[in-house]
Amino acid sequence: MTSRSRLLILLLSVVLLAAVGTGAVLHAAHRSGMRDEQQADGPKVRPGTVSLSETPTRQLLFRNLAWGPHRDEMATVPADHPQAPRTASGVKCLRFHASAGTAICLQAVHGALQDTYRAVVLDAHLHERHRFPAAGIPTRARVSPSGHLVAWTVFVSGDSYAGTDFSTRTAIVDTRTWTIDDNLETFHITKDGRPYHAADTNIWGVTFADDNHFYATLATGGHTYLVRGDVAARTLTTLHSNVECPSLSSDGTRIAYKKRVQGASPDAPWRLYVLNLRTMKETPTAEQRNIDDQALWADNSTLVYALPGDYGSDLWTVPADGTGKVRLLMKSAVAPAYAG
Repeated sequence: MTSRSRLLILLLSVVLLAAVGTGAVLHAAHRSGMRDEQQADGPKVRPGTVSLSETPTRQLLFRNLAWGPHRDEMATVPADHPQAPRTASGVKCLRFHASAGTAICLQAVHGALQDTYRAVVLDAHLHERHRFPAAGIPTRARVSPSGHLVAWTVFVSGDSYAGTDFSTRTAIVDTRTWTIDDNLETFHITKDGRPYHAADTNIWGVTFADDNHFYATLATGGHTYLVRGDVAARTLTTLHSNVECPSLSSDGTRIAYKKRVQGASPDAPWRLYVLNLRTMKETPTAEQRNIDDQALWADNSTLVYALPGDYGSDLWTVPADGTGKVRLLMKSAVAPAYAG
């Protein structure tokens, strides 16, 4: 090959590389413009102060999933105006709940080789009070009505409740003493009136009645049960079968939960139900889609829950008494809680 041929090949290579680079830049700019356009059409998010303290109007807090610099931050809007511009706190949480000026925030800590996780207890201004290592991927979080107890559940193995190949770990912390029960599977179980022991027990989805009593899901032997827990006595007692991710109404009379229904897909097995704790009567809600969330009671008659959306999840509502219709509450949001 002559020197002239080598030079020609080199020049052609440079031109080709320049064309490829220019195309990549234009493509990236086009995609960036599309994102900006989508963000402009989506929820408006601005930085500001977020507080759990008493405010003139009740607030709805949630993890903001709208694209932009405040994605994954806890944000707030007036509860009666969920489409209002969102105020982002700067605090990022994967899972979140709050009550009486106390919040629990489950966070990822990004490492060079792998992520780790932690549970952070926050005050009314979302400032850290205490932190605990979390054993796996965050999935559920709750605070007691008084703010004195917090609970969280993580996946130690697996990342879905749909199958059977998973293991959970649930902890409860007393925020007055920072005493922790880091594995509720060590509690004494009474099942169908008898002491019960099994190697395959899993506990998840705590919902508090007060500063000593709570409800949760017990899984064992291929079945799930609603259990009532006693922190002081360290006991769990089964109450009802086929209950997952319970949520206690504010008046303490009903449990909202996801129930596996016959004929549903194994990958989408749950529907949203409400259980009357006095009569143990089950009522299906009007929501017919698959629910993989721990529903929240917006009040004594309305449930809030997350469903998959364009940017991760959207929040929906449905009446708790089985009547009415489902309604979209807000897009690009998950992990709701009410304050004020």
